[in-house]
Amino acid sequence: MAYSHIGHDCVVGNNVTLVNLATLGGHVEVNDWATLSGCVMVHQFVRIGAHAFVSGLFRVSQDVPPFVMAVGEPLRYGGINSVGLRRRGFSSADRINIKRAYRYYFRSGLNKSVALEKIKTEFPDNKNILSIVDFIENSKRGII
Repeated sequence: MAYSHIGHDCVVGNNVTLVNLATLGGHVEVNDWATLSGCVMVHQFVRIGAHAFVSGLFRVSQDVPPFVMAVGEPLRYGGINSVGLRRRGFSSADRINIKRAYRYYFRSGLNKSVALEKIKTEFPDNKNILSIVDFIENSKRGII
């Protein structure tokens, strides 16, 4: 949309929405179906996961995992992007599993590595959950 900026060496996936004044620094990676609301500023080398939603007027200095809604200052997990997932055909069971996995990671009080192991154990064959685990394990800037 109007006045959005994509910096040098960025990778932007399919069906990504950059609302007015969304700005990507250099080397940013935005995966398929992600939405960045108006006036979002993304720091260089940050990754935005598939189907993620970043609320407007915030700065993104760490990676935003797939399927989440990122809100607040500093930017943090605000739940899953349930509206976007429903619109894209994710089943109720898929959304519940994604929410459960993120509950372990963000809200259980477990150490992050212990939470990831618990997620891998509980959802060993779930492709959506495995994509979350892979994204988090390969983060270089840290997770919101």
